[in-house]
Amino acid sequence: MSQYSFTQKDVVRLEAQAQQIREDIIAMIHAAKAGHPGGSLSAVEMVTALYFHVLNIDPQNPDWPDRDRFILSKGHACPVLYACLARRGFFPPDILNTLRQYKSILQGHPDMTKVPGLDMSAGSLGNGLSIGVGMAMSAKLHKQDYMTYVMLGDGEIQEGMVWEAAMSAAHHDLKNLTAIVDCNGVQIGGWTNDVMCIEPLADKWRAFGWAVVETNGHNMADVLTALHTAKTMRKPTAILMRTVKGKGVSFMEDDPKWHGAAPTDEELVAAICQIKEGGIM
Repeated sequence: MSQYSFTQKDVVRLEAQAQQIREDIIAMIHAAKAGHPGGSLSAVEMVTALYFHVLNIDPQNPDWPDRDRFILSKGHACPVLYACLARRGFFPPDILNTLRQYKSILQGHPDMTKVPGLDMSAGSLGNGLSIGVGMAMSAKLHKQDYMTYVMLGDGEIQEGMVWEAAMSAAHHDLKNLTAIVDCNGVQIGGWTNDVMCIEPLADKWRAFGWAVVETNGHNMADVLTALHTAKTMRKPTAILMRTVKGKGVSFMEDDPKWHGAAPTDEELVAAICQIKEGGIM
């Protein structure tokens, strides 16, 4: 079976895994007393689908030259990536409790020199797609068939560098590159369209020469279908996943406060209870 094919059993398995990833995110940010839960929770379904079904990777050989690449350009959402890497076997899950601690490999923004399985260090927003273009070009030049996926925040694409990279990808016909935009509508300064309106977003990507797939970013079957569709396109593809910031924890949803804040002890208990009850669907 192709890594892009899926059954209902796969969907159920991945939904259960996504629930575990949500619990990990809340627990590690609470332990650190700092972090970015909102944009981590909104990306859970997509990152889970990638790491537990789609990406051609090997935790025992994280630097395998023919592996698929994943770049979390919105690096502040690293808790979702750390949780997936740990649960996928790149490092022990108990290390998640060291998030942001002195000398921990899990810093507040991902460092590829410390964390096995990371393909890019991140901090300043706007860089990831350009690096993804370079990786996709390298695969094309060296006749390798790996895919490169780049996840960006919707606030992040207000950066001009993103659109230079988009233009370059289309010019070089990088059909092995997929950009995934987490369209949760909220950034650190408030609602994205109030800070700087990014719509009509699909039209913009198409104008830059990309194929566009729009999907519900919290429906696992829809996410898997979107990834399959992107793989079949004959040009670089942007997946616009419509999500809710803080998804899965009612008091975090659609609230800019939770872009970067840690839950209290009481909020931790309430959040874990909600996640365990499976209120995501």
